[in-house]
Amino acid sequence: MLELDIIKLHLRVELDDAEEDALLETYATAAQRYVENQIGRNLYATAGEIPKDSVTGEPTDDHALVLDDDITAAMLLLIGHWYVNRESVVVGSITAEVPMAVDALICPYRHFYFD
Repeated sequence: MLELDIIKLHLRVELDDAEEDALLETYATAAQRYVENQIGRNLYATAGEIPKDSVTGEPTDDHALVLDDDITAAMLLLIGHWYVNRESVVVGSITAEVPMAVDALICPYRHFYFD
């Protein structure tokens, strides 16, 4: 969903360097799924990609969300984190979550289900 060029710009990877393209695409897919799971909505690159009823033309995905700058920024932050930290454990380091990062960017888009 995210263009590889914008991911490379964010990571400061040379645009013509294709050595890690498959890895970056994997991270992009994982970031999309992470955000979708966190907000309970399905992401689409454009409004035209949202599925529509063949008869009425009305959208069939009530939880559709078109990718915007907030969601893009959150996904880039995730991809950047995974690109730099390629293992699940960091030894000998103190870490802290960056304030106003992923959660702050995606929180307004969360869909809450009520029964």
